[in-house]
This record gives sequence, structure tokens and C-alpha cells, in this order.
Amino acid sequence: MNRADHLQWCKDRAMEYVNQGDTKQAFASFVSNLLKHPETENHLVIEMGMMLLLSGNLSTSYEMEQWINGTN
Repeated sequence: MNRADHLQWCKDRAMEYVNQGDTKQAFASFVSNLLKHPETENHLVIEMGMMLLLSGNLSTSYEMEQWINGTN
């Protein structure tokens, strides 16, 4: 699977949790799946996302959806 396909798969999986209102599991799923591919395992969005999560900026489904879908 190439990087783009893997990234989309990560987003799709995480969005399943967002749609259920489980933002913490969405974050965990997204990061865990990014770590499974050599071209995304060191993605800067992982560290940035952790800072956003800890500061309360990814607490709503809307915020989480925007963050996930904004990842390139």
C-alpha cells in the first residue's frame, strides 16, 4: 500500500470513532495506524496532535474531524 492509500485508510478508520462521538479512540486509532507504515510512522502530525489533545483543542468531534481530515 502506498503512502496516500495508507493515510486515507488511517483517516477512514479514525472517522468511524469520530462518528460514534469517541474522540479519544479516534485519536488513538489514527496515531496507531500511522505508526504501521514506514512512510507515515514519523509523521509530524502525531506530535502536533498530542499537543492539541493535551491542551483540549481536540475535544469535540468537529475538532477531531478537522484535524484528521486536514492531515496530508
